[in-house]
Amino acid sequence: MFSKETYTSRRRALMERLQEAGGLVLLMGNGEVGMNYAANPYPFRQDSTFLYFFGLDRPGLHALIDLDAGTSAVFGTDFTLDDIVWMGPQPTLKELAERCGVSSTGTPEELARQLGEACTQGRTVHYLPPYRAENKILLSEWLGRPIGGLGEGVSEALVRAVVSLRSRKSSEEVAEMERAVEITGRMHIAAMKAAREGKKEAELAGIVEGIAIAAGGRLSYPAILTVNGQTLHNHYHGNTLQKGQLVLGDFGAETAMHYAGDITRTFPVANKFTPLQRDLYQLVLQIENDAIASLRPGLPYKEVHLQAARQLARGLTDLGFMKGNPEDAVEAGAHALFFPHGLGHMIGLDVHDMEDLGEDYVGYSETVQRSSQFGTAYLRLGRELEPGFVLTVEPGLYFIPELMDKWQGDGLHTDFIDYDKVQGLRNFGGIRIEDNVLITEEGHRVLGSPIPKTVEEVEALRG
Repeated sequence: MFSKETYTSRRRALMERLQEAGGLVLLMGNGEVGMNYAANPYPFRQDSTFLYFFGLDRPGLHALIDLDAGTSAVFGTDFTLDDIVWMGPQPTLKELAERCGVSSTGTPEELARQLGEACTQGRTVHYLPPYRAENKILLSEWLGRPIGGLGEGVSEALVRAVVSLRSRKSSEEVAEMERAVEITGRMHIAAMKAAREGKKEAELAGIVEGIAIAAGGRLSYPAILTVNGQTLHNHYHGNTLQKGQLVLGDFGAETAMHYAGDITRTFPVANKFTPLQRDLYQLVLQIENDAIASLRPGLPYKEVHLQAARQLARGLTDLGFMKGNPEDAVEAGAHALFFPHGLGHMIGLDVHDMEDLGEDYVGYSETVQRSSQFGTAYLRLGRELEPGFVLTVEPGLYFIPELMDKWQGDGLHTDFIDYDKVQGLRNFGGIRIEDNVLITEEGHRVLGSPIPKTVEEVEALRG
């Protein structure tokens, strides 16, 4: 945990933003989730917004902030002696609350009673979109709303207030994210060193997850570590590495305080890239470097994404995979055959930061709206950048056989794509290179120590 002053300050800032709204703010923590029966749970992960305002990393806790009285309370159940026999000594609810600067505690039954009284009195109960079934059931019972109607009662004012606070990372948060990236860097270097023809992807996945756990945390999301990098979120690890293939590794560490790293590197199974692999890799690397170099406060990230798309289209035109005018190709959306995702997203306590609150609240603004065009529509972050934002920059280049066949069969973008040449790379896979970047008052700073990514650095590790 950070100091109790950090959490009291965060709650005070939330109250100030919601002062005119009044009422109660209910922040639900997460409970245990049974893997195959109740006593064998998945590794516990606390709700990120609950962590942000209260910092208590234990299951079965919820919190209530009274905007009218200016008070906060934590609700939960103390462990019994039977629990302690199995789990060892545990802090009491009161002791936990004191760590985050809260003096008032209560049982879940008392929380239910207070919420029931608030509803009877017509007081507003602000809550965030619930994403776990257990919390949806509790919320439905406490507020007397059908589960299917919970979305209608979500507080937009609370969502916007939380996004405004969590988007700008403090210096202590940035330091924690630096730790996440440092661990992530060790994971990537280990994977690049260990990969050999004949090894299973699963062997590499075990190495990187072991490093994350040994550092006191876990993976910040399921590892993507595959020779089929053309599948954007490929969590299958059953393939055997073969010479001529590329390995795409997109994974990160989560620190003990749950701040995330999210880095991608691509490397050859062989000791060196083939000439074509090198050309395409260099193109993606140059796009990433140029995108990072452009970052500064006030710049809409959607513009950075579109510039990356135009740069990719120019490079692929030079290499003969695309044709015509690259700017026109991007305007038409032809580039998305090779780059069907966004350039990056916010990152923090969540790898896709605050995605549970609604992506458009986090990544867009009144002046920057989401595109409806295939590919660009998947851009999670388009809004103007601000100091304190931490984001990913991750251009990619993919040859997706199913998408290639569909577009060619439909006669799409034939003025811009040389399908005969593209079809020759059905087994190429994909390339993605990603780093985590802090927006500063003056410009930007890449987090963590440099992780090898030039052709020379990658080949040196592979050698």
